[in-house]
Amino acid sequence: MHIFTKMKKEIFKNMEIPEGVEVNIDKNIVFVKGKEGEIKKKFDLSKLVLEKTENKIKIGSKKATKKEKRMINTIFNHIKNMIKGVQKKFEYQLKICFNHFPMTVEIKEKDVTIKNFLGEKVPRKTKIAEGAEVKLDKEIITVSSVDKEAAGQTAANFEMATKVGARDRRIFQDGIFMINKAGKDI
Repeated sequence: MHIFTKMKKEIFKNMEIPEGVEVNIDKNIVFVKGKEGEIKKKFDLSKLVLEKTENKIKIGSKKATKKEKRMINTIFNHIKNMIKGVQKKFEYQLKICFNHFPMTVEIKEKDVTIKNFLGEKVPRKTKIAEGAEVKLDKEIITVSSVDKEAAGQTAANFEMATKVGARDRRIFQDGIFMINKAGKDI
């Protein structure tokens, strides 16, 4: 008879806080402030320790299993992205492409209306995520935010709003497509 026990070991990760960035931790909420703006996120720290000492952030657990190790890495990378975002905003670029019908995109506050997509009479609508800024320059849409998740979700909303189903993609190539994803060309 085998008795399986979970292997537990001490795992801690440290992160340097760069100059010009202010980080505050209040229980399970992390506040990050920098020259581009500020952002806060709430994390589930059920069995983890998250603390700030001088200019370092320490996250970990004395008895971490595989699950806690994954949580440590996830939260570590979220905080790293928050710090990057307040130093330089995350920017996504999308291109409006149409072959058959000229499509128009209108942005009013947090609502986006896409008219005449594939000749449809009913306009398609999507939302801009909280904290994201959208600029429209002819056929290029620029989405920027200090929050990587908000910028990425807004860009994905644009793509999903113009998704073509039940048609041959080789012929119907209309849509809004991502061309630059957080500084990397696609």
